[in-house]
Amino acid sequence: MSDYDQDFNDWAQADDCVYHLQLFVAGTSSLSVRAINNLNLILAENLEGKYELDIIDVYQQPQIALEENVAAVPMLVKKNPSPMRRLIGDMSDKAKVLRGLGVK
Repeated sequence: MSDYDQDFNDWAQADDCVYHLQLFVAGTSSLSVRAINNLNLILAENLEGKYELDIIDVYQQPQIALEENVAAVPMLVKKNPSPMRRLIGDMSDKAKVLRGLGVK
């Protein structure tokens, strides 16, 4: 199998992959609630059954936020598939979120 064929197969398998996402929020602030709601809508419409979303409150789990170098909230971290990406904000810009996730 050539390198080209292998690359093509890797991309084809990416459609079947599960997205592992972490959304860091600050309690129940209006910005955090908006980010959760917006992201849930985007994921339900575009990645139904193909994602795992962990919502992490930086007040309740500060150690995880430190380990992930969270500088601002709300912050979405795409762990898998590669490359890892970080998006900051209320996730209201659907096109930007999808681009950040690498979804067409």
